[in-house]
Amino acid sequence: QVQLVESGGGLVQAGGSLRLSCAVVGRTFSSYAIGWFRQAPGKEREFVSAINWNGGLTYYTDSVQGRFTISRDNAKNTVYLQMNSLKAEDTAVYYCAADGSERYSQVVRSTVSGYDYWGQGTQVTVSS
Repeated sequence: QVQLVESGGGLVQAGGSLRLSCAVVGRTFSSYAIGWFRQAPGKEREFVSAINWNGGLTYYTDSVQGRFTISRDNAKNTVYLQMNSLKAEDTAVYYCAADGSERYSQVVRSTVSGYDYWGQGTQVTVSS
C-alpha cells in the first residue's frame, strides 16, 4: 500500500515561488513514477508534471514548462514540485499521485487514470 501526503501550498503573489512536497509512505516508493496534478474550481483535474522512478525522465504540461521543476529524493521518500514565476491561472488544489502499475518503468503517464494512489491535495493560491 502507498500513502501520499502533500504540503507546501499557500498564498503567493504573481511572479512568486512555492515548493510543494509529496511525502510517500510505502516500502517500494523508489520504484514508482510520481505525478503532480491540479484542479481549479469548476474544472477537471489536469496533469502538471511527472517523474519516473529514478528521476531520469520528467515530463511537463506545456503551460508550466520552463517555470516548474519536478524532482525526487528517494532516500527521503519525497517528490518535489518547484514552482516559479507563478501566475493567477496556476491557482488550484495540487495533488500528487503514484503510478503503481509497473515498477522501475521508463514510462511516465499524464492521465488521471494512469495513477493508482492519490494524496489529499494542497491549495495553491496566486494573487494577481
